[in-house]
Amino acid sequence: MLKKNLFFSLFAGLLLLTACAPEESAAKAKDIPKMVLADGEYEKVPLEKNDVILKLIQNSVENIEKPEDAPKVIKNNLDKVTKLIKQACTEGEKPNIILLHEFPLTGYIYGNRTEKLSISLKIPGPESDAISLLAKEYDTYIIFGSYAQDADWPGHVLSLTTVIGRNGEIVKKVWKPRNIKRFYSSFEITTTTVEGVKDRFREKYGVMEEFPVIRTEYGNIAVSTAQLDPFVFAAFAMQGAEIFLRTSTMFFENDVINMSMINNVFSAMANIPAESKYGGNSMVVSPFGEVIARMDRTSEGVLEATLPMAKFRKGRKLPQFSLDLTRDVFDQFEEEVPANHLDIPEIELPKDGREMKALIDSKSRWLNQ
Repeated sequence: MLKKNLFFSLFAGLLLLTACAPEESAAKAKDIPKMVLADGEYEKVPLEKNDVILKLIQNSVENIEKPEDAPKVIKNNLDKVTKLIKQACTEGEKPNIILLHEFPLTGYIYGNRTEKLSISLKIPGPESDAISLLAKEYDTYIIFGSYAQDADWPGHVLSLTTVIGRNGEIVKKVWKPRNIKRFYSSFEITTTTVEGVKDRFREKYGVMEEFPVIRTEYGNIAVSTAQLDPFVFAAFAMQGAEIFLRTSTMFFENDVINMSMINNVFSAMANIPAESKYGGNSMVVSPFGEVIARMDRTSEGVLEATLPMAKFRKGRKLPQFSLDLTRDVFDQFEEEVPANHLDIPEIELPKDGREMKALIDSKSRWLNQ
């Protein structure tokens, strides 16, 4: 786990979106739709109710040890998730939104690319269809993460967060925007993110899908599996996000708290239970950084929180970011690894984390001056 410079990295989120070279930015500006309003306001739809009931599900999962066991293990995990969703919908207040963690159906998938692809879900598919039926039956949004495969992206293992609406329809499938890098000493994460195939992603789906804000009757929602990445969450906040709904397999508590305070939003993190300082601890945080609901590290169950959205929204403007002050510094910064590093022939995609590290090393601007 990364242990240093965390607090500094989080507050760097105040300095978003100036890292593009000026000439590149100017050339592309005419093709970019309007995403941020100049008067501090932001797009939204009227709230259906003043107070929104958010519930998080924290549960352990069976991991898939062998590909041939995948159907049985995924069914077992789906059965557990179904039971917990029903519990969330029949105990306590009626939920408006239910948030599950990063991999509630497949668990974390070990192995090489071929093994991961053989196990990853198709969305829509039978598992998401089963969750859709629950969303419709109980009239609630349900949000969950998963490893996924997509015929349009052969060979790529995706990390998707799926948002299912109250009518049981899929509202949005959100790609992970980018993976942390240089986090581990001997390997890099192999999943394909927006950053990894940025140009092709933008051509296929449009820039609005890179950091999509879902404007619902319960507030403006942003979902993501990203961690320790303040620029990502500032990009959501600039577009009017009011609630960050995040998923993880282990996380840093300060990351969630600081992102709430910096961006003036409610945040929630759904995690897996574990005997670790990074495990469990699923939580809901106010815009002031106050933890308003939390589970312990090892329990399984449902966490409930009330978000006073009408009161929060009254008079709210976009967060303050010091872009003009810092622009000259940011214009000179180049990321170590350029975007589109995974937009390569399928046969060349790294088979595992060690090969991914070798690819990152080969693309590194810092190692290859």
